[in-house]
Amino acid sequence: MRHALLIAGRDLRERARDRTAYLLAVVLPLALAGIFTLILGNIGGDSELFRYVVADADRGEVSRTFTDDVLGRAAASGAIEVRAVASEQEARSLVGDGAATAAFLLPAGFTQDVLAGRAARIEVVGDVDAPTGTQVARSLAQSYTDRLAAVRVAVAATVHSGVTTPPAALAAEAAAALPQAVVAEDTAARRELDTRTQYAAGMAVFFLFFAVQSGVTGLLDERRTGTLARLLAGPVRRSSILAGKLLTSVAVGVVSMTALIVASSLLMNAHWGHPAGVALLVVSGVLAATGAMSVVAALAKTADQAGGWQAITAIVLGALGGAFFPVAQAGGLLEKLSLLAPHHWFLRGLADLAGGTVASVLPSVAAMTAFAAVTGSTALVLFRKVVRP
Repeated sequence: MRHALLIAGRDLRERARDRTAYLLAVVLPLALAGIFTLILGNIGGDSELFRYVVADADRGEVSRTFTDDVLGRAAASGAIEVRAVASEQEARSLVGDGAATAAFLLPAGFTQDVLAGRAARIEVVGDVDAPTGTQVARSLAQSYTDRLAAVRVAVAATVHSGVTTPPAALAAEAAAALPQAVVAEDTAARRELDTRTQYAAGMAVFFLFFAVQSGVTGLLDERRTGTLARLLAGPVRRSSILAGKLLTSVAVGVVSMTALIVASSLLMNAHWGHPAGVALLVVSGVLAATGAMSVVAALAKTADQAGGWQAITAIVLGALGGAFFPVAQAGGLLEKLSLLAPHHWFLRGLADLAGGTVASVLPSVAAMTAFAAVTGSTALVLFRKVVRP
């Protein structure tokens, strides 16, 4: 084990002086993730938090019930953000500038019209680029107006029946019996990554396969330069040489992934999830990438040939596993083939972590670990022809 650590330490010092390694492992994936986020990040049209403004020109009891009760309860769920503005013009301006998802406009005399049984309405002005948020705002307003209509009918029917209770008290009782409008969190939707995290994670796991290849292909460079023969002539076991190269790949992979996670969190506001779950996914993903690249390197005759084959393997697995776009949504054969790529399981594990606990990543971790075990065992058998006296 001591020899393996010495070999890995020497290789890591060489990698630390290689500027290309930093480019492939950190700079390029982070830059591409940022570019994809800027170009494609707003295709969905809505942000994570719906920001609403309210222009209450009425300031009566009925309008306050809507702003304080209906919107207040919805805001308490954390799904929306509500703030009052001074005028209708300001509310429309904020929506037009994209600073607010939608605006609720309560006209003067709204409370009097409701109490008098006249037609009254809440106007909703939405951002055309935020259709989902606008629809939620309309649903909140519609639920409240439907509630007012139900109360009005209930009070009218009770009064006509001869009950002597004051209409205001009847209205209060009827309103209390009606269900309150809330914005519920969709637990199914939580099991997906936001745009920034999706691209950051996709690029990170894609370039991971390029980052780890330097360690395992080092064996072919050692054989070409004659260093491998000198190592084998000394008191160094073949298993120690192989272990040292594999440790180099694993160390480079873990360091590059950690750097990308930290950088994307700080620079792109990516949300990776619970650190323990992310750590399990990173380690199993690095092992899977190292195993795959080791098999390719063991089949190649030269380091240049291995580099070319590894690049092809990384691109095919990355595209198949959804590093660039969600292939699994295509269904059919592509969906089944995507299960063969570690990228798919890594991204799926992060999505499960976003909507669950640390234990939710275990199926993905198990899949990548199994992939690593199969490819790693195969690589060790194939490397016997490379590492021989």
